Amino acid sequence: MESESLTGSRIRERRVMQGLKQADLAQSIGISPSYLNLIEHNRRRIGGKLLLNIAAALEVEPQALTEGAEAGLMGILEEAALAANLSAEDASHAEAFAGRFPGWAEALAVSQRRVAALERTVETLSDRMAHDPHLAESVHELLTTAAAVRSTAEILAGDDTLEREWQDRFHANLDSDSDRLARSAQTFVRYLEQAKGPVAAGNAPQEEVEQYLEAHNFRFPELESGGGTTTVAELVADDGAEMSEAARFILQNVLDQTQQDARALPIRALEDALLSQPVEPVTLAHHFSVPVGLMLRRLAALPELGAGLVVCDRSGTVIFRKSADGFSVPRYDSCCPLWPLFAALGAPGTVLRERIGQLGRGQVQFDAFATAEVSTVSAYNTPALARGVMLLLPAPAGDTSETVRAVGATCRICPQESCSARREPSIMKVDR
Repeated sequence: MESESLTGSRIRERRVMQGLKQADLAQSIGISPSYLNLIEHNRRRIGGKLLLNIAAALEVEPQALTEGAEAGLMGILEEAALAANLSAEDASHAEAFAGRFPGWAEALAVSQRRVAALERTVETLSDRMAHDPHLAESVHELLTTAAAVRSTAEILAGDDTLEREWQDRFHANLDSDSDRLARSAQTFVRYLEQAKGPVAAGNAPQEEVEQYLEAHNFRFPELESGGGTTTVAELVADDGAEMSEAARFILQNVLDQTQQDARALPIRALEDALLSQPVEPVTLAHHFSVPVGLMLRRLAALPELGAGLVVCDRSGTVIFRKSADGFSVPRYDSCCPLWPLFAALGAPGTVLRERIGQLGRGQVQFDAFATAEVSTVSAYNTPALARGVMLLLPAPAGDTSETVRAVGATCRICPQESCSARREPSIMKVDR
């Protein structure tokens, strides 16, 4: 049995060594004991957030569960060699280097991890600083108010003959503008700190909805078929009371779609089916006689898969996202046009499958499944609305059987200079 196929066995070994029951470990990481049993018997692939959660619960490094610490070190050294554009011959000496100088090899691995973390930070800040309308509005408010305070202060300091009445007026203006400046600065700082909770200061409506969905782990048992009597309108009214009007509108649409999907395919039925068959969206869609787009959304709702989901409209605007560790979806900038999501929009009715990895992020690999849904036309000369849906499943650890397409997040932070789809220069450009 190959090394990468032993991940489940290593998990079981660690669990038994710590005296943990299978049910207890499953409960702590939010999956069913039957699904954990399949993982431990190497019958389900594992990666992404689920692997990290299991490693954290067992208090071990993720590499110790996948390919072992040594193989994990080799993987990071290979990433460092790729980032440094070393020749294939030089890169092949990584194992010898790690064997002769283990301390230096580990130091290099730590540096590579730090570089990857800094790249993620730069990516997030670049996205916000360059394209966040709320940030631009806050900065404009600060500068405008500061200019008003400065102008008033100059008048008061430079005109000794100013009448008492006008002095009082300018002092009142100075007090009012100073107070506005202080409040604007506090709001600006809170926004940069991204306060936790469903209503972080300055959040865009889409962000409010995403935070709400994440807080519920993208699962709503009350909307599932056979569940309680709670309606979407009641959920929005109760849980969205502190949201903006725009956020409540978006949330209403998201929950309506969730309820429709749940009626067509209850989540419990899908979980039962996955106990006996692999995660193959097209096969599962045929099994349940549902559209593939619906199946992609239902699979994304299963926390044990660690899946991500991206939905866009025909304009290419992302209207829904469920984050996956290792894959970045920009909030304000345009996404990489090389994603299978956008290719699917050009071929409605087809289902695309491709293994992809984002450049500059340690090449975390995902199996991407994408399709386009076209709405039914109810009148003449009415354009059919289309939506692209892309599911991201973490690729099995150590699986090199498929060719990986390198994609970016957005052009601004993509290091691939020769890309034919590039729209603007990258700030990640490396001088050679």
